[in-house]
Amino acid sequence: MLLIKNGLIRPIDGEDIPGGQVLIDNGKILAVGKTVEAPAGAEILDASGCLVAPGFVEGHCHIGLDEEAIGFEGADYNESTDPVTPHMRGIDGLNPMDEALFDAYSHGVTTAVTGPGSANVVGGTFLAVKLCGRRVDDMVVKNPVAMKIAFGENPKRCYGGNNKKAPITRMGTAALLRETLQKAQNYKEALDAWEKDPKENKKPDFDMKLHAMLPVMRGEIPLKSHAHRADDIFTSLRIAKEFGVGITLDHCTEGHLIAEELAAEQRPCLVGPTFGSKSKFELKNKCWDTPRALVEKGLKVAIITDAPVIPLKYLPLCAGLAMEAGLEEKEAWKAVTLNPAEITGIAHRVGSLTPGKDADVVIYKGDPLKDMQCKTLVTIIDGKIVYKA
Repeated sequence: MLLIKNGLIRPIDGEDIPGGQVLIDNGKILAVGKTVEAPAGAEILDASGCLVAPGFVEGHCHIGLDEEAIGFEGADYNESTDPVTPHMRGIDGLNPMDEALFDAYSHGVTTAVTGPGSANVVGGTFLAVKLCGRRVDDMVVKNPVAMKIAFGENPKRCYGGNNKKAPITRMGTAALLRETLQKAQNYKEALDAWEKDPKENKKPDFDMKLHAMLPVMRGEIPLKSHAHRADDIFTSLRIAKEFGVGITLDHCTEGHLIAEELAAEQRPCLVGPTFGSKSKFELKNKCWDTPRALVEKGLKVAIITDAPVIPLKYLPLCAGLAMEAGLEEKEAWKAVTLNPAEITGIAHRVGSLTPGKDADVVIYKGDPLKDMQCKTLVTIIDGKIVYKA
């Protein structure tokens, strides 16, 4: 049993508690409050003069699949041999030994939603993992979380150059996605009919790609839509509506230009990577106003790094820069903790200091969203101290 005491507790789902306490037992948060009863013999961490907060949650990245510092050998996030690969599973490409994971949790990021890149129109499944471990199976919070799809420049660039293969245009991207969803819908209907009455209906031949799409068609996981430009965002919404499937708007770079229209849709937005250069045409309107503009319209917003595009350890810096552009402090904290957890279906485990949730707790000297000299003193994942400065 571990008691953290005397810190400024930031639970996220409630008001700050000055001089508060957090009690941890068996990997879970047992109690949070001004005073907490702890049994004799409990380990004590004195957080006097420090901020105590939940571990940050990254809602969209490629950490562990697009590894740092090793080039091609660590590039396991784009199976760019076929534009439609729903049967790719992020879990099979994730290397827990990627040094970026340590860099992340030693800076307070404890959970990441990671998976395939955006070369393919349908890329495969994302999963949520804790960032400390040796075997990915033991790190999983949820798998799968979502099915990656991509619009805009990346699929065109990958297949429309020397490959002379669809998609060469945005029309081609949309057509391939529609074709995949229609085939998956037909496959689901045939499978449902066989399960309901196997005597009257034939079982469809197993198709690995279409079988991988079943969680989407059944409403169990959403499409995770890579879309920067406004027209690509609207195309992704149009297709999701046609097939009645869930969708999240990832990157959403021009979201501030269409905030009113997106408010009418009420789909979650995962905004980023905003820190860095405008490296391609579809990023020309990239700015830090986007999170604020979307939040002000009542949308649920997460801020993302798309790591390794921005190193995951800089997730709190991104939230701080959004604050500088007018995003309220409380909303900035939610955008890198509770909101991404809720959007990706893992808020029962992570995202706030709430009794019953996983004990992912970080102690800071300073405020990581405000102070460039803030120091991470202790990182706790599942109740275990995994980093100590």
